[in-house]
Amino acid sequence: MLITIILLVVGVVLVLLAGLWLFGERWRLLRPSTLRTLRESGFGVNALHGYVYGRWTNQYAGVLLNHLLPHIKPGFGKWFSDHYHGKVLTQEEAEAIIANHKDIPRRDLEQIIPYPVARDLVLQGPPDVAAYECCCRHARATPCQPTQVCMVVGQPVVDFILEHNPHSSRRLTQAEALDLLRAEHERGHLHSAWFKDAMLNRFYAICNCCKCCCGGIEAMSRYGVPMMASSGYVTALERELCNLCGACVDACPFNALSMDDSTVERSWELCMGCGVCVEKCPTQAMTLVRDEKKGIPLDVRLLA
Repeated sequence: MLITIILLVVGVVLVLLAGLWLFGERWRLLRPSTLRTLRESGFGVNALHGYVYGRWTNQYAGVLLNHLLPHIKPGFGKWFSDHYHGKVLTQEEAEAIIANHKDIPRRDLEQIIPYPVARDLVLQGPPDVAAYECCCRHARATPCQPTQVCMVVGQPVVDFILEHNPHSSRRLTQAEALDLLRAEHERGHLHSAWFKDAMLNRFYAICNCCKCCCGGIEAMSRYGVPMMASSGYVTALERELCNLCGACVDACPFNALSMDDSTVERSWELCMGCGVCVEKCPTQAMTLVRDEKKGIPLDVRLLA
């Protein structure tokens, strides 16, 4: 059934694009960035999928989160995450991507991204960045604020999003992008780098995710779809500094922390090393430590 829906959507898009080839300027659905993006994507099914995803992101996510995800089957969940997935970033790693000043064409990141599809990281330093309406927050009845917190990174995706979604996106300077990351971190939201085969088959965005709205977190915690890879870190507690206030437990996006009358316990399996608990701990009792069993961090300072 799902394959039939996808084929129908692709067919409709093919007809739409063929008709708009002549009338695109009038209808404003074909922009200067459109051909660049389709050309780099190879003009195949993935390119058309990427066009639909980038052009109607909120509608795409609304259907996915509200209608398809609740009915997803375990086998298809693995296939889905193989084609669309994220890597949890620490605050320092997210800032390093935005503050990068070197060209980084890095492929075959299988030790960092444990999925067979979309393991490329292509950055031209300093990278172009645009803030974009978070489609996950947009899909919720009472979303967390602000909503324009997703960050599209690199060309031609940035120009595509800006030209096709001028009312829900804006170009950011490097300083503005770093300020956005820091503000979201202070709100207790985690950073994640996203890879999608339909978006040039590589890294294309940094999302700033809250546990109330994020579809990736919901897919993992509620439906068992492994959409996010660990940062490569786990949280550690300095018990002598902990005052058992419970702030870390409340803040953890992955429900990896629990508390009793004497201590805070961490689930190694659930902890993704996002660092949100570290930011929210008032006594600085929480820290992040490297754990090789959790994978290798996505740190562009080491990849450059």
